[in-house]
Amino acid sequence: MRRSTEFDATVKHGARAAQRDIVVHLRRAGDRDGSTPPHLGLIVGKSVGSAVDRHRVSRRLRHVARSVLGDLHDSDQVVIRALPGSRTASSGRLAEQLRRGLRRALESEGRQG
Repeated sequence: MRRSTEFDATVKHGARAAQRDIVVHLRRAGDRDGSTPPHLGLIVGKSVGSAVDRHRVSRRLRHVARSVLGDLHDSDQVVIRALPGSRTASSGRLAEQLRRGLRRALESEGRQG
């Protein structure tokens, strides 16, 4: 994801699942064109730490997110917001929280749609 409108729409209209170190927002394809691959975006704010810390968290979250892309449908949009605890969380813990957050968001999205 690159456009702020995509981030805003996903955060505002998507299902939200909070975890200890991250928050996962998922917006299902719905009536949008289903021919594009899933889009993923990261929000790593200054509350996470210094620029070096934020960049490290971003790299780890991108790596972890690659492992779950196969579980998403075409045109799904996912935003992962890093919380301050993500700075000290292990990659394994972030991966577990991302999977759990996606599962909860998918369940929530299923009830809404």
